[in-house]
Amino acid sequence: MTVSGTGFHSLTTEVHDHHPTVEGSIPDWLSGTLIRNGPARFEVGDCRVNHWFDGLAMLRRYAFDDGLLRYSNRFLRTDAYAEAMDGRLTGQFGTDTRGWRRLLEIIPSLGVPDPTDNANVHVAHIDGEYVALTEAPRRVAFDPETLETRGRFRFHDDLPEHITAAHFVDDPHRDELVGFATQFGRRPQYHLYRLPAGCRTREVIASIDANGPAYIHDCSVTANHVIIVESPLVLSVFQALNPFAEGAIDMLDWQPERDTRVLVVNRNTGDVVADPTFEPAFTFHHVNAYVDGGTIVLDLVAFPNGDIVDTMSLSELDGNGFPDVPDAHLMRYRINPDSNTVNRTRLYDGAMEMPRVARSVVGRRHRYVYGQVTDRTGANGLVKVDCKTGTAKEWWKRSVYIEEPVPVQHPDADTEDEGVVLATALNTQRERTELMIFDAATLEVQARAVLPHAEPFGFHGRFFQNV
Repeated sequence: MTVSGTGFHSLTTEVHDHHPTVEGSIPDWLSGTLIRNGPARFEVGDCRVNHWFDGLAMLRRYAFDDGLLRYSNRFLRTDAYAEAMDGRLTGQFGTDTRGWRRLLEIIPSLGVPDPTDNANVHVAHIDGEYVALTEAPRRVAFDPETLETRGRFRFHDDLPEHITAAHFVDDPHRDELVGFATQFGRRPQYHLYRLPAGCRTREVIASIDANGPAYIHDCSVTANHVIIVESPLVLSVFQALNPFAEGAIDMLDWQPERDTRVLVVNRNTGDVVADPTFEPAFTFHHVNAYVDGGTIVLDLVAFPNGDIVDTMSLSELDGNGFPDVPDAHLMRYRINPDSNTVNRTRLYDGAMEMPRVARSVVGRRHRYVYGQVTDRTGANGLVKVDCKTGTAKEWWKRSVYIEEPVPVQHPDADTEDEGVVLATALNTQRERTELMIFDAATLEVQARAVLPHAEPFGFHGRFFQNV
């Protein structure tokens, strides 16, 4: 995996409805808004945060209408933001300056640090609200037009959660979001749940006893299943009791003597239909899943171990060279519920991350996977993997760092790849960020919009057609 230190600078400038210069032509049919989330400020007073995950959350808005583009960016005005403006860093993933005072908070809460509301990972549309998400159980509502912070978003239920999913699976076929939460205690559990459209009461699909429990970042669905992958990257409550711990990152403990377990749960009954195990591996991001006859197919991006989390500390990312991080690979897991076994194959020879499929095929058989190519020197590229033919198309250019690609289908699309792929890209040579629009079939560049500043690397985003 290669990264650029330029992508980890602080951005403090905010703009509203800026009309960027566009090279090329934005399709007239592209109507809606891409909202991305990510860290943007890494310094508090004289202190620089320890980890990429700890930068203060900034929303970025790219609104398309009749071939035109408007751009806005704004920090979330959260408790974490206010404390940072006062020079305090508390409760972040890898940065916490409370020392012994943390014991007063984490012992009553089963070892879990006081949750931050620095919701810098993802966004979702829940019951009419637009919500910024992180893995701590505090969510923040915002205005999708102005990006102004509206305050804390709360579900209308009492589902226990100490760590929660920042990735919801948005299933358009069942018109619901699917997520999960991890509960600590004498009997740690994963709570898998659905959230029907127009509702903010989560319905529990299943509560499963956890081994570890593990740090789980993402999940997948098929038409009839929810799937999580429990790696041996364990969340150790005892390690969090150290008063000199830097944050939640110190709860993570790679235990390679454990196996990786794939949990396949029936969405309708809550029954565990398969839980095969295999040698240690770690995954941040799933691609998609579907049923093929009697087999459950799960595509995801897998690392050989959990070292990637530590390697994203800013002490590594700010260095002159690139961190020595094992590459992640696009893998296909074919799970046989009858024999409770899993067969794994690699779908793409290169290394990749931030995988996405078209929304219309979520939970259904997909052919194409778009992702960020991560094994180029001095660049990140874009790749489109054809899972049917085993071939791939790539686009990359030296000094250009492509972020998460977001496929958007044409409203009258007949095929999965009829439309565009939206991706922000940091050009380190020109010290600017561009929003790039690729043809989803060919990866040819249709347009690029030059933003008014260089954005720090963000995480995830969604395209909302009605904003």
